Amino acid sequence: MILSRRAPLICAHRGASAHAPENTIASFELAIQQRADVIELDAKLTGDEHVVVIHDSTVDRTTNGTGFVRDFSLTELKELDASHHFSSKFKGEPVPTLDEVLETIGTRTLINIELTNYRTPFDSLPVKVAQLVKHHGLENNLLVSSFNPITLRRFHPLSPSIPIGLLVRPGMIGNLK
Repeated sequence: MILSRRAPLICAHRGASAHAPENTIASFELAIQQRADVIELDAKLTGDEHVVVIHDSTVDRTTNGTGFVRDFSLTELKELDASHHFSSKFKGEPVPTLDEVLETIGTRTLINIELTNYRTPFDSLPVKVAQLVKHHGLENNLLVSSFNPITLRRFHPLSPSIPIGLLVRPGMIGNLK
């Protein structure tokens, strides 16, 4: 379990994002090769309710597309190249689903799933993430975090054994009560 670790942990933020396109399978695989203890990734919903791993609310910065993630179907999102602004070595790297990431990474390292439904805290993201984690049997191999306490309060009863973490910024006050 992640909370039983005593030593400081090396967390690969969006994978090995300095060396591979962020939040992609390539980035997560490289982070594991580089011996990261934890992989942090960002989860959000597509327009057709699939959980994908991408940080921004739009695809503009990290892919060759433009527009909001919520306006894409999974099929449309899979047509984009997530290596567009990175080395040609990664050409064609897709935006992964959370299901694909959990299947690929499994228990090889700890995972921090950040729920990024900040503008839509009552959507189905917490439910779908809880279902995927349970499906892959990874309840003891990850934690779930968010800047939104509403999202965490919705997630926790679905998977009470999974540690949750409220993220904060300077000047930001969070409260889970």
